[in-house]
Amino acid sequence: MLRKTSLQLAFSALGSTAMTQLQPSLFGDEAISRNPLLSKQPHFPARAKRVIFLCMDGGPSHVDTFDYKPSLYKDEGKSGRYGRKLLRPVVDFKQRGKGGLWISELFPELSKHADELCLLRGMHCNGPNHPQAVTQLHTGNFQFVRPSFGSWILYGLGTQNDSLPGFVTINPTARSAQNFGSAFLPAIYQGTKIDFGGGRLQRFAAGEESNFPDISNPKLSGKDQLAQLEFIQKLNRQALKSYKEHSGVEGMIESYDLAYRMQAAMPKVMKIDEEPKVVQELYGIGSDRSDAFGKQCLLARRFAQAGVRFIELSHGGWDHHASLDTSIASSAEEIDRPIAGLLADLKRMDMLKETLIVWAGEFGRTPDSARGNGRDHNPKGFTTWFAGGGVKGGTSYGQTDEHGFEAVEDKCHIHDWHATMLHLLGIDHEALTYKYGGRDFRLTDVYGTVVKKIIS
Repeated sequence: MLRKTSLQLAFSALGSTAMTQLQPSLFGDEAISRNPLLSKQPHFPARAKRVIFLCMDGGPSHVDTFDYKPSLYKDEGKSGRYGRKLLRPVVDFKQRGKGGLWISELFPELSKHADELCLLRGMHCNGPNHPQAVTQLHTGNFQFVRPSFGSWILYGLGTQNDSLPGFVTINPTARSAQNFGSAFLPAIYQGTKIDFGGGRLQRFAAGEESNFPDISNPKLSGKDQLAQLEFIQKLNRQALKSYKEHSGVEGMIESYDLAYRMQAAMPKVMKIDEEPKVVQELYGIGSDRSDAFGKQCLLARRFAQAGVRFIELSHGGWDHHASLDTSIASSAEEIDRPIAGLLADLKRMDMLKETLIVWAGEFGRTPDSARGNGRDHNPKGFTTWFAGGGVKGGTSYGQTDEHGFEAVEDKCHIHDWHATMLHLLGIDHEALTYKYGGRDFRLTDVYGTVVKKIIS
């Protein structure tokens, strides 16, 4: 009989029981029947129950990470498509896993999970500017204010824990609140921002800061606060009767109800210091380079375990116009071990198969360079990847040209990308609509084709 390692023993002791169970509403059965966050049935059997979105803000270079281009090594220094010199990848690529996926040596830990990854190498979007491309990545539209895809997913499926937000965004980069907003969807579906800048998460996890930010009430006891909320909710319901239908008042009732329950539930989920040391080390917590994102990834697992439907993590600094060799290595080191740890942790808890992990930036980079050691924005071809959640691991779909300028085979637009995610969650992207301004809107507008070849 094989002896278990310390890691396996710790994992066995942890188990996979959800930390927080669904609780009744504070304000009676009437509120339960109206609760828009209650879990809903998908259109058809789902492969994934939840999404963890790893947003790489700035546009990671696909030709240095997940899109192997041998011609770039051979043609280094030659004139590229637009007359600038081609720049070889900063490191070598190796084939990984049973499927032989070519993955950059920038990711030594993540590459160990190559057989879980499905690389989408034919991605493209509509614009080369960060604000518009990030907005399209999140909402499907770069011209108008639209709900984020996290809000659409929450609207379509609800959540599995009514004491926590159904959509959480951790340390979002400072592009726009629109990227986690609900736009014309009811406000209850917008993302809840959790910002732990300045070491606040470390202090909270270590017990040096006792209150979760912006959620505790220092002036009223729990009993007094409940009495106050019951009175306010009574007034809100009276106002709602006179209006008969008013999304603002309805949203206020639901938000007060949720906020009260969150005071008890949220801090428990945030206590990552309660995780065994072996688990924290798995995520790279305690290491200078990977500590910050490692904490985010561990939080994501705990939120997923507690029933949160959509969790977004942000990692900035991928806009590498110069000093590419050192800067991209630094960025990769910060995320490599944490993401590998997340995949391993979800897998050992038997959660990966029902959790769709999504890794993406807003666009890719050019294979040539105007500065000699950097790459510029490239919306015509780039790579994202999925893992878990019913996708075929150890595979790639789509292709750019020989140097990586442009997607040329099995192209996948952002609309197709969104449609495929919704499909994995059991949602028909053409049927998930919301009437606003006299028309039915949807995440994919009038576009989108599900990439069925990547679905297991």
